[in-house]
Amino acid sequence: MKKILGIFGLLVCICIVTTVGEPQFVTPYNVENLIRWTALFGIISIGVAFVIITGGIDLSIGSVIGLTGCLLPLLLAVEYIPSGDRLTIDEIRAREKTLVVAGGDQFDLRSADRLEFKTSTGRVRRLTIDQITRQNDRIVITTRESPAFLAPGSSLTISYRNSRNIFLAFGIVMMVAAGIGLLHGLLITKLRLQPFVVTLCGLLFYRGLARYLTDDKVQGFGAGFESLRYLAQGRPFSIPVPFLKWVSEGNWSRFKWNWQTGQHAVDTAGNRLPLELVEWIAIPMPVIIVAVIAIVAGVFLNYTIYGRYLLALGRNEQAARYSGINTDRMIILAYVICAVLAGLAGVLFALDLNSVQPSGHGNFYELYAIAAAVLGGCSLRGGEGSILGVLIGAAVMRVLYNSINLMDIPTQLEFAIIGMVILAGVIVDEVVKRMAARRRAHSTAARLEKAPA
Repeated sequence: MKKILGIFGLLVCICIVTTVGEPQFVTPYNVENLIRWTALFGIISIGVAFVIITGGIDLSIGSVIGLTGCLLPLLLAVEYIPSGDRLTIDEIRAREKTLVVAGGDQFDLRSADRLEFKTSTGRVRRLTIDQITRQNDRIVITTRESPAFLAPGSSLTISYRNSRNIFLAFGIVMMVAAGIGLLHGLLITKLRLQPFVVTLCGLLFYRGLARYLTDDKVQGFGAGFESLRYLAQGRPFSIPVPFLKWVSEGNWSRFKWNWQTGQHAVDTAGNRLPLELVEWIAIPMPVIIVAVIAIVAGVFLNYTIYGRYLLALGRNEQAARYSGINTDRMIILAYVICAVLAGLAGVLFALDLNSVQPSGHGNFYELYAIAAAVLGGCSLRGGEGSILGVLIGAAVMRVLYNSINLMDIPTQLEFAIIGMVILAGVIVDEVVKRMAARRRAHSTAARLEKAPA
């Protein structure tokens, strides 16, 4: 508990210092982005915490995020299957991008279907259907491209749009992630390979596989899949936060501040413009997702027998094995949990950005996750960990990153500053542990001395 309070105090201090130096830190837009990205990094931090608790490490998280983030749009890629059916144009309205076709109601035409036409030079021209209106025995087709190159009487070939099943694609991605975790666990437990070596090789292999499968091309979801993108971009509800505008827009005043003149903003009559007392902050969907994951993970780790097995395994693997715990199974479980959460985060990161670069998506994210877990109380020796502390550690990492960008600190120093803060936190934690151990030793010695012979 003391460790959690310490890291929470560090988070509060960073937020206060940043707000004093740059009040724009607490604008609704920045706060919303900050908590959304904290939630996304919190997911992978919880995953790696399970591995660290067992005394292991996973360096492949960033590459798993890159692979799964590329796989989902790749599996959802739209294909056009030529039907062989043909339409004959009765009328063309080029300015309105409209075609009038007789007898088209016999075909199951839909928005985003394509119509193809081959010119006299052999070039294939395509039109994408935007909207369809039926008028008696004719249909009026509005296209996204101009049909000016066509003439009445022209014949068009219909290509139907074939969209992949969202649930199937998402399930395949999650199965791939789970398979990666299972592979790591088996290599570590059955072949007795070092976790560092196994996951380092995974870091290289999964990144290369993602670039090969996508031909190193940017992947995205386009303007479709709104329901899927809601998982990363949705805002289910908002909460009221008092005095937020007074700080971010009023320069610690209830009146609007003009940052260019360095004075309060006034209306035409010279009166200062008041600010609202309460500002509403939208809660992003990833916050709800990470909250559910954190609750399940916390209950599993602290209130189930398997969670206690994981903690016992991290403290002393040999003793845990002699006590009857199937240590191999628990190690495999930890790596599967880590990989599945990394896969889920990879999907959410891709949906949030709506554009995935195979060579860079997820780079260094494993370092942020490991740092958040360590700051949150997970010992790299294993046997210690708190889900709440891990979430606070993830928040510290994101707030640090955001503060560096807002306070005009050179971005070249980003990793240096984050590294110093992490090192300072670990050093303070180690010093406090040693002082507490010495205090307990002195207390025990004092009690022994006072005990009757």
